[in-house]
This record gives sequence, structure tokens and C-alpha cells, in this order.
Amino acid sequence: MHSTFNRRRLLAIAALSLPLAAAAFPDKTIEWVVPYPAGGGSDVVARTLAEPMGKLLGQTIVVNNKPGAATNIGADYAAKAKPDGHVMLTADTATLAANPFLYAKLPYDVEKDFAPVGLMARFPMLLVVNASVPVKTLAEFTAWAKAQPGGINYATPGAGSPHHLATELFRERSGLKLTHVPYRGAAPAVQDVIGGQVPFMFADTASAYPHILSGKLRAIGVASPKRVASFDTVPTLAEQGLKDFEAYAWQGLVVPAATPPAAVAALSKALVAALGTTAVKARFQTLGLEALSSTPAQMAAYAKTERDKWGQVIRANNIRLD
Repeated sequence: MHSTFNRRRLLAIAALSLPLAAAAFPDKTIEWVVPYPAGGGSDVVARTLAEPMGKLLGQTIVVNNKPGAATNIGADYAAKAKPDGHVMLTADTATLAANPFLYAKLPYDVEKDFAPVGLMARFPMLLVVNASVPVKTLAEFTAWAKAQPGGINYATPGAGSPHHLATELFRERSGLKLTHVPYRGAAPAVQDVIGGQVPFMFADTASAYPHILSGKLRAIGVASPKRVASFDTVPTLAEQGLKDFEAYAWQGLVVPAATPPAAVAALSKALVAALGTTAVKARFQTLGLEALSSTPAQMAAYAKTERDKWGQVIRANNIRLD
């Protein structure tokens, strides 16, 4: 009797302590913070991956768009979220590579406040113009831009965005007089180029693809070493004489720094698996995206390399956002 009582007592204690020792993850809906408006390339990637990742993890993933301040609003929100793995952030070139140099002070530390989960996608950049602009090649675009009194305006999804930095690098290399017109996201920037309010921009493939197909935008060149499969008739800018010009928008997934390693590992595993699904591969290819599957450590190394590259461009052009 005494032995049976002790055994039952031990089993009861073990049952009470089990959830603390091995709590299931995830155990509720996961929030995916996208620091850009709905409709842009970042939003497309998140929504494309959220469904298969949710199925693999056994929980719903809800995309929450928190645009503004060159991704800082969304990044600050995610950095201060409960570090249990149930809040994730799309962290891109702006968040992890550019903002530390664009702002004297950030509400978060890119190296201390986030734990990388893995890379997701890289967006080749396209130099696109409004369909009424009378140019079809880089040489024609350059000649046209030089002929405009006072230079020309260009649109971007926001100050400090990869699109902005790519255009500043282009301005530096081409010698053209260009004036920046920042928007709150890729979708409204693209719409104003289509509408003719701004004549051109460097657009990511995901945002530009449907409008190039419809003829509302004309693609002049791709800012990558080789042509993009979905835009194989569009030559690279390097082919047209702008040597060694390469610019991408890239994105990875991060969580608050104190998130348990087991949760990070589970999210990383689900992300890699989702990137490998036929549906995601097909969607990415249609949009001209390059899937970037990685480990958390590989993402950290990639982000550091990008910080070094774009930090140099930002300092050379004295770009500040505060």
C-alpha cells in the first residue's frame, strides 16, 4: 500500500512538471510581422510561406502588416514581443543591413535583439519605367534622363529600402541627376510609376511582374549577374554596359533574441521544408524570386556581409534618415 502510494505520488509530480520541461511548440497562433504594407513583395513572400509553414507546425500563422519608418516600426514591435517563438518578423536588407548606418539611433539592435531563423528569398531588381516613357534600353534611358531639365524623379518603397540604395548606387555609377520620392511600401510606389506621377524606379521582381506582363510597366534591365528566368527577354544592366552592377532585395525570418533554441529550430525546420515545396517553388519562379534556404548561422553570416556592402554605399553617399 505504502509503495503504491509513493509510486502514484511520484507519477503525479512528474505529470505536473512535464509541461514545464517539455512544453509543446507552437501551442497557439503564430503572428508573422511584415514591416511593409499589404500587396508588396515582402507581403507576397510571407503569405506564400505562411500556409505551408502553418501546416507543418500544426498552427495557424497570421500575417500582420506593420509598415513605416523604413521597417523600424515593425522591427521594434517584434524585438519587444514575448520571446516564445509565436511572433516572427520578416527582416530584410533595410532592417538588418542598412538601418544601422541610416539612423544615429535605432529602437533595436540588429545584432543583439533578434535571433535568425533562416533566409527566405532574394528579389532581383528591375529598372522599370512608365509605359509612356520613350525608352527601351539603358542607353536610351540614360540619354532621355540627361535631356530632362533638372533631372528626373524616382520612386521607392521608402527611404533606406533596398530599392532606394540600389538607385543611389545607380545614380553614383551613371552620373544622372535623380531625385528620390519615397513611398510607404512597394505597392503604392509601383502604382505611381504606372500612373505617371514618377517616371521610373528600381522595382523588385515580385512587385513588378504582373504590371510588366500587362504592359503597364516596361522593364529596361535587370540588376543581377544573369537574366531572370521569368524575364528572360529583359537583358541585364551589365549586358548593356553597366559593369559589375548588382542589387537585390533579400529577406529572412527572425524572432526575438531570447526565443528558446528549440522554438527557433522548429521554425527553421518548417521554413526550410516550406521553401522546398512544389507550390512555393512554382510561386517564387513565377514572381522571379530566388529562394534562399539557409540555417540560422548562415543567415547571420549573410546579413553581416550585406551590412558591410551597403554600409559603404550609405557612407559614401552621406544618406541619413534622421
